[in-house]
This record gives sequence, C-alpha cells and structure tokens, in this order.
Amino acid sequence: MKGHILIVDDQKGVRRLLEELFKNDGWKVHLACDGKEAVAKVSEMTPEIILMDMKMPDMNGLEASQVILSRQEQIPIIMMTAYGEMEVVSRALNAGVKKCITKPFDIMELRELVQEVILNKVS
Repeated sequence: MKGHILIVDDQKGVRRLLEELFKNDGWKVHLACDGKEAVAKVSEMTPEIILMDMKMPDMNGLEASQVILSRQEQIPIIMMTAYGEMEVVSRALNAGVKKCITKPFDIMELRELVQEVILNKVS
C-alpha cells in the first residue's frame, strides 16, 4: 500500500477513473466532489498527496488549496486545470501547489507526475 491519496473533482467520471487508476497502483483512495468536502476530509485524515480540480462549485480548487496548505503545508497538491488558465496556474503555484496539469490529461502522465511529486517529497 502506497498511502492515502485524495482526489477532488466535481465530475463523477473523472473521480471514478482516477480512483480506479490509483487503487490499482496500491493507493488508499479518498474522494471529494468539491473544495469544501476536500477541506473537511483533510481535517479528518492526512493524505500523502491531493489531486485537486480547479473549477468546482462552492469552493474552487485554488481556495481549497489555500485553506488546506495554511493548515498542513507539507501536503503536496497537484492542480488539474483547463487549458489556457495560465493566471490561475500562476496563482496556484504561488499559493504552494506543487504542480499543475492541464485537462484533458493523459492518465499515465498524471500517474508519473504523482510519483515524481511523492519522490521529491521523500528525498
């Protein structure tokens, strides 16, 4: 078992796809459908990494990342953004998000990015 990963996306299909991918890789997967739920989950458990969608209702990914990182700055977050949101990417990285990946993304690239971020956290 690799540890806990939190997947945050308002699209059920994306959550299911990523859940299946990371479960098959040996992760303990937790899901949230928006930023508020993500913040609540992180207050209950500390994931090794968070995959956070940017655009969600109620609390977007940037707002949720800022709240989470203000409480637990050691948790790496990978932000998933739509193509062309460069200002948002810049703001996310300035807030402490480790990496951003543009949607639509190749799931194998995302898997490699997660491994890279985890390895950099450990080393």
